[in-house]
Amino acid sequence: MILQGDGFILRGWLPGDAEALALHANNPNIATCLLDKFPSPYTLEAAQAWVKQWEHQNPVINFALAINGQVAGGVGLELREDIHRLTPLIGYWLAEPYWGKGIMPEAVRLVTRYAFSELNAICVLGIVFSKNPQSMRVLEKAGYEKQGVIKRSVIKEGEILDQHIYACSS
Repeated sequence: MILQGDGFILRGWLPGDAEALALHANNPNIATCLLDKFPSPYTLEAAQAWVKQWEHQNPVINFALAINGQVAGGVGLELREDIHRLTPLIGYWLAEPYWGKGIMPEAVRLVTRYAFSELNAICVLGIVFSKNPQSMRVLEKAGYEKQGVIKRSVIKEGEILDQHIYACSS
């Protein structure tokens, strides 16, 4: 599965992606706004394990974002169960040199449309830490609407933060 963007593609992970992944993901400015399961530092070993975990997925729910053939980010859907089975969570990151160029809102739009058309999603949720207004703008530009704020609900790097909940419905 390949989703074509303007100047980038979203595709499944390939064995040769680990080196570029480690290079771009090993940035504390990225890790500070993601879940703790995103390694920091992001080693080559962590990148190899990530690629191995996702290289044979069917359906594709975790996309490598490639610019000029090199991984420069990722967009993933976390499928859930029970009453949330048609409401995946979306997560994303982009290498810092590409920030502010309109890439991620388009990538989020593409993966969201994919979730509706290929995974039968009825709603896609995005959860953003209060210290990441740039990510809130990404979701808003991608057509998501803020549903609310859960005050003082997570801890990241010793700081208690709010979670901003965004949704896009089919």
